[in-house]
Amino acid sequence: MISLYYWTTPNGHKITIFLEEVGIPYTIVPVNIGAGDQFKPEFLKISPNNRIPAIVDHEPAGGGEPISVFESGAILLYLAEKTGKLIPGDLRERVEVLQWLFWQMGGLGPMAGQNHHFSQYAPEKIEYAINRYVNETGRLYAVLDKRLSDREFIAGDYSIADIATYPWIVPYERQAQNLENFPHLKRWFETIQARPATIRAYEKAEAFKNQALDVEKSRDLLFSQSAKTIQKPTT
Repeated sequence: MISLYYWTTPNGHKITIFLEEVGIPYTIVPVNIGAGDQFKPEFLKISPNNRIPAIVDHEPAGGGEPISVFESGAILLYLAEKTGKLIPGDLRERVEVLQWLFWQMGGLGPMAGQNHHFSQYAPEKIEYAINRYVNETGRLYAVLDKRLSDREFIAGDYSIADIATYPWIVPYERQAQNLENFPHLKRWFETIQARPATIRAYEKAEAFKNQALDVEKSRDLLFSQSAKTIQKPTT
């Protein structure tokens, strides 16, 4: 059994998509980031960076004590290796998957996240910052579109590289992107969108819809962290 510490963000959706694809039993432990649940001591024990998602595997391979994992890319890799699914065994194919997984983790996710922040959440609209991240998001869309021009999925067969990337394309309109400009990406996006596991994963998020994030009320909580907030003693 997997305990999934989750909220309805792109990184949270990655893990529900994977778990729905492979059929591992799991329970969702909601971590309402707008209410500050991510700072609770019990959550910080498994996710010291105070970010969702995180998991606890109560039945790790080989037995023994439960294993906790934080960071969505690490979780996907852990679960793929645990199940032997959605990651190739062949060395060269595996490298293809891993480099695109890290492309998402180090590129698309952070750049799209800054895009969201400066265009949607920042109290002051800074034109340079908005243009910088909108343009970089578009560049990354073009990289992915080109990659998909001669293959169905990012790294051959459907894999954790696709699962990691898809939720960051879902809010393309908020990122000021038009999928019509990226036809291969659009075809890929619609293919994953129609997968039963993807549909089920996003249906899970509906249970938390009435707790949608109120950015105005939660701005300081979400965006005002510093070294001092981390170093502050917890109670």
